[in-house]
Amino acid sequence: MKKTKNLFVHGLGLVTGFLNGFFGSGGGMIAVPMLRGMGLDEDEAHATSISLILPLAIMSGFLYLSADTFKVTQALPYLPGGLLGAILGGWLLPRLKAIWLRRIFGAVIIFSAGKLLLR
Repeated sequence: MKKTKNLFVHGLGLVTGFLNGFFGSGGGMIAVPMLRGMGLDEDEAHATSISLILPLAIMSGFLYLSADTFKVTQALPYLPGGLLGAILGGWLLPRLKAIWLRRIFGAVIIFSAGKLLLR
């Protein structure tokens, strides 16, 4: 049973890493539901997903930079707002009831899917 769980965990890491590299940190959209399925509560799943995404985003960013896909200067204008949003999100996460966290996460997924489908 432990070997099956380890395979699942490694598979989760593989899928999350692939989506992160392919979509640009989109791996959290799959990581959170899978972590919930493994028994983590809402707060733990979101926090674990963020902890997982950080090294994946660094690796993806390094690969994109190495391939000369973008310039760091293109990202600089977005960093102050992004860092402020990260601070607010990290502060809010432990203060939010699980039901609201699920609803907000679901709404973001549905909104994003709708925007993609209607393009």
